[in-house]
Amino acid sequence: MKNLHLLVVEGNIQEENDNFKQNGIPTHSESLKESLSYYTNDLNIDVFNPCSEKNFDKILHNIKKYDGLIWGGSSLNIYNDCIEIKRQISFMKECFKNIKKILAICWGMQVAVTAAGGKVKKSENGAHIGIANNIEINENGIHHPLYRLKSKKFNSPAFNFDEVVTLPKGAIHLASNKINKIQSINFKSGISDVWGLQYHPEITYHKMITLIKFRKDKLINSRKCFKDEKEIQEHINFIEKEIKNSVKESRMLECRRTGTESKAFVVSVKCAATLERTD
Repeated sequence: MKNLHLLVVEGNIQEENDNFKQNGIPTHSESLKESLSYYTNDLNIDVFNPCSEKNFDKILHNIKKYDGLIWGGSSLNIYNDCIEIKRQISFMKECFKNIKKILAICWGMQVAVTAAGGKVKKSENGAHIGIANNIEINENGIHHPLYRLKSKKFNSPAFNFDEVVTLPKGAIHLASNKINKIQSINFKSGISDVWGLQYHPEITYHKMITLIKFRKDKLINSRKCFKDEKEIQEHINFIEKEIKNSVKESRMLECRRTGTESKAFVVSVKCAATLERTD
């Protein structure tokens, strides 16, 4: 089988990625590529950041060569009116015209929903800080290839303050938890079949803990998610317990899809006989 050509879209602005690198944190695109390599290296991956491009002519000239698109996370909020967000929404609309398979993760799902006519707002039930607990797959999700072999209820790395509140026309709702009613969806726009996740199967809990420490001042003073550093450490301790119980193969299952299920993701791998219990 030929190597797949994947386009990975970086959702963060360059300044945020520079901050990550200065603090020894992989960018979200780097984390995604690392997760994909767990299953196969038979991929040709290009990374594109719409925030950094004044126009998309160069990428659009060859965009039809991609078998699929994966659009990852960001620290941006979709309802803020800035040029970087406008560029991302505009580029997503171009992708709807040209790429058949899209996996949209967290911020990526929020961009896709907005570009397709849905709405995203600040979550009324709080935020996910490093982890989303008790995500439950509904009847639609149970029969969807995204969740083949996935436990009906599961925890996952996650980091978001916003949520989808209005689905695009024709979208299918697949999973929920008490923080976000919309945890995953499937919809079509243009020629694209879009699978959307509000959580992050491609990011490890270890990286989430690093992000919590990196953002601790904002989480206390701006976001008001914690009273003090003691509360943050207690939350980190909770996530560390989850690491001990987490099974990598199960946590990342959405990252392993066969070619017949979705050319947007990794292909043709056999399940390990023994599940690896490490991040």
